[in-house]
Amino acid sequence: MDAVPTGTGTDMAKKATKDDPAEEQCRRAWWKRGPNEFEQEIENLKAPDGGALIPWMLMVLGPATDVIKGEVPMPWLAASGLAAFCGLYVSTIKAAFSPRWRTGRLPYELLGALAALVLSLSIGYGGNFMLLFVLVSLCAGCVSRSRRALGLMLIPLSAAAGIVSGLHHEGFWSTASLSYGTFLSGLVVSVIITLFHAVDQLKSTRQELARNAVAEERLRFSRDLHDLLGHTLSVVVVKAEAARRLAPRNLEAALTQVGDIESVGRQALTEIREAVTGYREGSLSTELDRARSALAASDIEVVLQESGPPLPPQTEALLGWVVREGVTNVVRHSGATLTRIELRCAEGLVHLTITDNGQGPAASAASGTTATLQSTRTGTGLRGLTERLAAAGGSLTSGPSPAGGFRVAAVLPVGEDG
Repeated sequence: MDAVPTGTGTDMAKKATKDDPAEEQCRRAWWKRGPNEFEQEIENLKAPDGGALIPWMLMVLGPATDVIKGEVPMPWLAASGLAAFCGLYVSTIKAAFSPRWRTGRLPYELLGALAALVLSLSIGYGGNFMLLFVLVSLCAGCVSRSRRALGLMLIPLSAAAGIVSGLHHEGFWSTASLSYGTFLSGLVVSVIITLFHAVDQLKSTRQELARNAVAEERLRFSRDLHDLLGHTLSVVVVKAEAARRLAPRNLEAALTQVGDIESVGRQALTEIREAVTGYREGSLSTELDRARSALAASDIEVVLQESGPPLPPQTEALLGWVVREGVTNVVRHSGATLTRIELRCAEGLVHLTITDNGQGPAASAASGTTATLQSTRTGTGLRGLTERLAAAGGSLTSGPSPAGGFRVAAVLPVGEDG
């Protein structure tokens, strides 16, 4: 029975964050980004325009109302300043999100001009004009391309807002609120842009995972189909040849071979259906029995040596594929009269070796068939098996045996039962 987790909610949350690298990476994404990363982050973002800009411009209503009511000296100058502010404000936002301008100096130059204009208006008029510092901070959050750049802009901007508020004797809490609001506004905008990027990145990752899943399924099906049909058709051919040889002198034995062909065919249909649905799990004992039958039908003596404890189902399934492919190659390509299959466990590893005394690559060189033999003996099936075993932490080697013939050796870690 699984243990029940204990600890406070905070402790469990911290542990979950620590154990989840993706969550930890997402949590720190904003703090780690640099100039190049930021350019990629906002690649798919569009500058707000039209109705989207209206909420951002609400803070202009305060100073605009003061100008309309004539509550500020030289209203025409204040109105001109507000008009210039609106133009610079929109231009800065556009430049910050424009693919053409965002990587250059223009967004920073516009932001600098906007900050200077707001500083002048706030010193000259005070009151609601000081709220424009918050809008400058929003622009800074859009323009900044790194944590350092954002800090270098927000800290002086917040300090300037606090100093100007103090010059107008707004009181401690008003000054602190303005300074804090200025800093927080830019920070929030920068985080929101990062979240936009995170959503876009998650969509791209999901699409990539879907493509990889399709490719992996195609590879699995191709591998299974090759291993299934290669072995089955080889057995069918061998037994058909045996039936043809036996028919003139021993009809009963020939009919037995024909019955075996029917049985192998039916079993192949079942296995293909299982492979298509992805539920097929091989059995080592079943594959060893089939190996004996196939080798006997080819007049190849088989010596089987087994030692060690029972193996987990997943390990047995993988070794079953090795036996199937190895024996298929012996029947089809070796011309052998003897095959040894050795299975043993040692130091947490299971070793499976299939060796025959047939015509190996070295022997075939004399007849000029080395290339063909190498191609057939180390072809698609063995490559697929190598991939299967590597995915499970194992390995597969194949090649000429030191004693002659061909040798296939598989090594797998012994997994946990169940």
